[in-house]
This record gives sequence, C-alpha cells and structure tokens, in this order.
Amino acid sequence: MMTSLFSTFDPSTSNLQLNWIMMLSSLIILPMNFWMKKSRWNLTKKILENKIVSEFSNLTHHKEMLILSFSIFLFIMINNMLGLFPYNFTSTSQISLNLAIAIPSWVMLMIYGWLNFTNSMFIHLLPTGTPSPIMPMMIIIEILGSIIRPISLSVRLTANMIAGHLLMTLLGDLNLVTIMPMILPIQMTLTTFETAISIIQAYVFATLITLYSSEIP
Repeated sequence: MMTSLFSTFDPSTSNLQLNWIMMLSSLIILPMNFWMKKSRWNLTKKILENKIVSEFSNLTHHKEMLILSFSIFLFIMINNMLGLFPYNFTSTSQISLNLAIAIPSWVMLMIYGWLNFTNSMFIHLLPTGTPSPIMPMMIIIEILGSIIRPISLSVRLTANMIAGHLLMTLLGDLNLVTIMPMILPIQMTLTTFETAISIIQAYVFATLITLYSSEIP
C-alpha cells in the first residue's frame, strides 16, 4: 500500500538498486551489428536514425553533435516508454538522472566553445543593438540564462514524466466495478497519450541540446 502519491516513484529495493538496471536494458538491445542479417529492430533503428539526423542537421553544423543528439534521444525515449509497462521503474522521472545527462552535455559545449571560439562566445553574451546603460545587466542575464539551461532541460523532462504517471496512478486506484467501464477507456487513452509524450519529450530534449550547439561557430 502506498504511503503517499509520490511513493510510486520510489525504488522498491533498498540494498541493491535493481530498478536502475532498467536503464541498461536500452544498451542491451542497441548493439546488434554482429548479426549475419539485419534484424527488424536494426532496420527500424536505421530508419529512425536517418529521420532524426536529417531533422537535426538543419539545426547545427557540428556533425559530432548529430551522433550525440540521436544517442540521447534514443536513450531517453526507450527509458520513457519502458516506464509505461507495469512494475517498471521510470528512471527518467528522477531529476538526478536527467541532470546527469544535461549537465555533461552542456559543460562539454561550454568548454569547447570558450576554448576555441572565445571572442564569438563573448559576442553571444551581448545582443546586437543593446543600449550602453543596460549592457552590464544584459550580460548578467545572458550568463544566468546559459547556466539555467541544463536545469530547465532536466526539470522539463522530470515534470512531464511525473505528471502523466501520477494521473495514471490516480486512475488506477479507481478500481470499483461500477465505474470500470468509464475508467478503462480513459486509461487506454491516457496510456496512448503518455506514449506520445515519451517520444516528444525525448525529441525536445535532444533538439534543445542540438540548438545549444548551434551557438558555437
């Protein structure tokens, strides 16, 4: 029995956190290059990769970011969708995991940009046409906005995953036989909606990371 509504996101084990092993399941099914014949999953992944890379190639000219963005997209999408299955731990509902993805990506971009394109990075801190009296304030605002980026990425993904799962938990508790014909279609619709949200949030996360890299020359 749940002690609170948010206890559905608590790990169910204490000594060994087996719930986090769900994150590794996406890595287990990804490397399939040793098969003699391409599997259906490999063909599906290739089609998805070509589609995502063609979308992201319009956002940045750094080809290395295309590989990173697609890997982040696939990792988050698989973990989001695995959390929809019963008795599975939704790892992307934990802000610690999302920060572990967003902060290294943001730090990597900042280090690369400031070491190789210092003057251009300084130019981004001050928008063109800014009046002289408010230039110091604009620089501070731009710096704070840049620092907040990984936090906003993590909070957005966490909030969207928690919101949908909480609603599904609330509807799942209404298991009375009299209202089951009304709850079941709503639950099915919500599950379909959450599946779409899982894909969309992974796409938004990867797209924003790619957009941040486009500011680097």
